[in-house]
Amino acid sequence: MLTVVVIAKECIPGRVKTRLHPPLSYEEAAQVASASLADTLQVVRDLPVSRRVLAFDGQNVPAEAEGFTVLPQIGGTLDQRLGAIFDSVSGPTLLIGMDTPQVSRRVLEAALTGWTPDIDAFLGFASDGGFWALGMRDPNGEHIRGVPMSQDDTGRVQLGRLRGAGMTVHLLPEINDIDTIDDAIEVAELVPHGRFGRTFAPLAARLELERARS
Repeated sequence: MLTVVVIAKECIPGRVKTRLHPPLSYEEAAQVASASLADTLQVVRDLPVSRRVLAFDGQNVPAEAEGFTVLPQIGGTLDQRLGAIFDSVSGPTLLIGMDTPQVSRRVLEAALTGWTPDIDAFLGFASDGGFWALGMRDPNGEHIRGVPMSQDDTGRVQLGRLRGAGMTVHLLPEINDIDTIDDAIEVAELVPHGRFGRTFAPLAARLELERARS
């Protein structure tokens, strides 16, 4: 059976989603991040998997992580932290981030059911060139460490690293993760009834009113 890992950080104002400030305040950006994480954890909680893990950077674990194994993140760069996560698990493992509240079982379906003998890894590209999901049949952090993160070619480099190790990689659907205010607006329109959509809706209305007045 599959292990699904959500990598996340504590939603403290000034520490998460800082690229949403401005136009959001740091407090509002943290509220948006918390809602995104809550939606993501709910989706994973409902998946038919054997183990759910929250790889967490912070002290106060969100209540929505009940039933998850909490794995503290190590220090270091993102590639080092991701590598450490994959070194700490065994068996087919899929890791996703906290910035895609529109993720659904449908989007993840191939990684839930498609671990056929001819597939070694799954990768989901993000619209900005990064990746929002990474899965390996035999987890090994060496396949991640050294990949430059937060660049417009991060996803392609990661794909090349996996294929260079002899892996057959199945690509999951490309989706948008939330880095900028435009990303947040786009994603909120996709999931208006989730916690993220409900949290962001009044903020979006305020921003639209401010634009109209300027």
